[in-house]
Amino acid sequence: MQRYFLKDDLTDYQNQTISIDGDSFHHMVKVMRMKVGHRVYLVTKDQKAFIAEINAIEDQDVLLNWVEDDLRQQELPIEVTIASGLPKGDKLDLIIQKGTELGAHAFIPFAGSFSITKWDAKKAAKKTERLQKIAQEAAEQSHRTKIPTVQPLSSVKQLVEMKNQFDVCLVAYEESAKAGEDQNFVKGLKLLPAGGKLLIVFGPEGGLSKEEVDAFIESEFLPCALGPRILRTETAPLYALAATSYHFELMYK
Repeated sequence: MQRYFLKDDLTDYQNQTISIDGDSFHHMVKVMRMKVGHRVYLVTKDQKAFIAEINAIEDQDVLLNWVEDDLRQQELPIEVTIASGLPKGDKLDLIIQKGTELGAHAFIPFAGSFSITKWDAKKAAKKTERLQKIAQEAAEQSHRTKIPTVQPLSSVKQLVEMKNQFDVCLVAYEESAKAGEDQNFVKGLKLLPAGGKLLIVFGPEGGLSKEEVDAFIESEFLPCALGPRILRTETAPLYALAATSYHFELMYK
């Protein structure tokens, strides 16, 4: 069954007719060619998922009724925010799409010293809006109950200032891998409390400058390697999310 996120607050969705319009209406009727009697998953703004059945299709909206709640746990037990130095081309699209599938809570693009790609103020809002749509589509496909937030373009200074919003802050640093360091990533995960908030910073293709790394370390970000191999800027966040999922969702079950 397809999954759709509801735009409006529903306090009593079990006892009311639910109306869906806009892009979700178009996808249901024009793309998936759904009919009366077909069922879908719907997710409320407070992350409650349930199965609903179509009882009518009108000119501009689809009307559905609640069938049963979906009580499965689909979210990571911690909140992982991925900060990515602006990469070239469509690599950020890939990071957000696959990162959403792997359970990321939020994404923060930032302008690094070695970022070749530049966002001007006029384009940044449009780019963020498009990336947010990629996150929503990936969340629907992977049966999430939350759409990750794509935050506005930041700087290293702003990332440092966000430190107190998180329980643990890591910075992926290739020199740590070259030096053979292999424990800080696991150490960071073990420091997280239940429901904790983790920020992981990844540089663009050229990595992070020494000055940027020094700024993070001075602010008590923990520098870490992600295994003995040097990963591409679009691969490293996905590795970290997969390893985090294994640590919290599989290893201790």
